[in-house]
Amino acid sequence: MIDDSNFLSGADVLVVDDQPENLSVLMGVLQARGYKVRPVNSGKLALAAARVQPPDLILLDINMPEMSGYEVCVALRADPNLRPIPIIFISAFNEASDKVKGFGLGAVDYVTKPFQIEEVEARVSTHLELAHLRRQLERHNERLVEEVAVRTCELAAAHTRLSVLDEAKSDFLKLIAYELRAPLCGVIGTAEIILDNYTREPGAAEQSELARVFGLGRKRVLTLIEDAELLTEIGLHPSTNPATQCELEPVVNQALRLALPLADSRNVKLSPPPLGLGWVRGSSAGLVRAFQSLFETAAKLAKPGTTVRLAKALKSPASSLIIEAEGWTIPPEGLPRFFSLMVTANPIALGVDLDLSPALAERILRLSGGTVSVENLDPPGIRLTVCLEPSPREPSANLLGVAAAAGNLQLPAREFPKELSKSAGGLPADGPCQGRGFWPTMGRRGTARAGAGVDRSPAVHWSLMGAAGS
Repeated sequence: MIDDSNFLSGADVLVVDDQPENLSVLMGVLQARGYKVRPVNSGKLALAAARVQPPDLILLDINMPEMSGYEVCVALRADPNLRPIPIIFISAFNEASDKVKGFGLGAVDYVTKPFQIEEVEARVSTHLELAHLRRQLERHNERLVEEVAVRTCELAAAHTRLSVLDEAKSDFLKLIAYELRAPLCGVIGTAEIILDNYTREPGAAEQSELARVFGLGRKRVLTLIEDAELLTEIGLHPSTNPATQCELEPVVNQALRLALPLADSRNVKLSPPPLGLGWVRGSSAGLVRAFQSLFETAAKLAKPGTTVRLAKALKSPASSLIIEAEGWTIPPEGLPRFFSLMVTANPIALGVDLDLSPALAERILRLSGGTVSVENLDPPGIRLTVCLEPSPREPSANLLGVAAAAGNLQLPAREFPKELSKSAGGLPADGPCQGRGFWPTMGRRGTARAGAGVDRSPAVHWSLMGAAGS
């Protein structure tokens, strides 16, 4: 067959006709165009010649003795090695049915006798070009398949390596967190006993302040350990249940309840949320923890003595919640990395330390099919905008509830709590090493299991705005 570098010059054309005059004319015409022409006068000879050396194109007469052109075409198409060769019928049969039959058997063109020289030249050159382009495309596709296979193997190997490294990193972090708990429990327990005896002495105002500072530090250390463990679990077990859904109002109420101790410690108040926030995809337990983290972030960025105000805004068909406060702004260089796990905002520039709260909230919301973003406001402030996927339908009321939590707190779905138990915002009252228990319980009659769903329906938008000043 012809070389792709010069696909017309020297193309191999097999001419099949039982009439010597026709063979002579076609040979002269095609050789004048630079083609290599092989004439044969029967169908059997044509098949034998094609099998010995497959041509680039075949000009095939139909009406021949012993074996018709139709039969030759069928035999050629039955041979995998000869099937791609373009066949042009040349025949005195000029009925439409004859042409339809020829095309049906696999011919690419049909020329009637008596033929015009220019027509034969044009059809032969056209189909040689088309055959050449088809071969190029096939080779290109074969190379693409090979490249895709190689890249797929490389990506699979890289994914395997990354999975092993990620699991090793997570196992290491879990081990570190676990190993820290035991000595910390001893240190914290001993310190509590000492401080408890110390503060009972007369004139112990200064000692009480030391106890308060110690309590805040204890809570911060244990919070960091538990947040790190939760982030590790999120990384190792990201799969969620798409059927999980929950009502946002009790979720937000419980998150506000859990964030209230930190807000109180900073002399910041949290206003209750509006009613009718609807249903969304996601685990109530996970969303409580995410919103608690975001409320605590907003409270940390608020000025003392101010109120974080919650109001419903009808900017779109979806529900939205805007949370406003006066406080700090985020340095511009910290905005793009605000939710990064290993890059937290500069506590010196902010005046506060945000811990792992932003990163934890972002990952939980992502598992629920949601997103969260941050921006600065003018007058100074921040806005955290949360987008969640709405649930297509509301479950039966007797199946509602928010997942189990520390202290097993149960509240009416629309009640905003005014007071907190000791265990609501952090450490259980019965010991320093029980952890924060950040999966709260709040529901009407039941308890929802943890899990988060992803649905690509129109989103429910939330905004958490902390107006800030520096």
